[in-house]
Amino acid sequence: MKMRDLERRTGVNRETIRVYLREKLLPEPRRPKPNVAEYDEAHVRGILAIRELQHERNLSIPQIKRAMAGNLDDMPADPGAFPHLDTLVAARLGVHDALIPLSSMLSRNPNASSDARALAVIGAVRLRRRNNEMHLSPTDAQIVGLWGDMRAAGFTEEHGFTPEITRFYVEAAEALADQEVTRFLDTLGNRLDARRTAKLAQSAIDIMLPFFGLLRMKAVLEAFAQKNPQAPAAKKNG
Repeated sequence: MKMRDLERRTGVNRETIRVYLREKLLPEPRRPKPNVAEYDEAHVRGILAIRELQHERNLSIPQIKRAMAGNLDDMPADPGAFPHLDTLVAARLGVHDALIPLSSMLSRNPNASSDARALAVIGAVRLRRRNNEMHLSPTDAQIVGLWGDMRAAGFTEEHGFTPEITRFYVEAAEALADQEVTRFLDTLGNRLDARRTAKLAQSAIDIMLPFFGLLRMKAVLEAFAQKNPQAPAAKKNG
């Protein structure tokens, strides 16, 4: 497609698109002839992902560039941001798998290598080898980074905590996801086309993950109160 088609598909003007290209957030277009540029679906997906990260997650272009390079420190804790980053990295590389070197996680989690392997055993993350080095998706890299944060908070082997202890989270997440998708599709039926269905599903991820997080927090506080009568009682109304 031509630049005018790319503008129409994304709603982003050519000056902004050229900034994304100059900053190497997008792959170079194919140039069959001098002064002729052809764009494809990877450019559409990449531009939409950048706009989402900028407008909905308040990330600057330098922050997005650092995150694409494997530094996830600037990314928001909201898990809904990571599918957009996966999409953007995939579009930039021209591949379907958006991967970040495991070695880039060491500054945040010095035990990233062993933690990633342990988390992979229980299905929490997926390790992939590329160019003789292990890689993770941006979402999986954030999971490994978060376990590093848990270590820093004191959840270490010395206190009886290992990555394997999160197995029940993996099992619970898989069961919950199966129910969520089944109910979503059964409820929606054929009311919307594929594009609008995908957009609605993404909105559900963005909104309902914090919703579930609040429910979990309340349940954990109440469970602590029940199992430890000496602790202050959790408030029933949030």
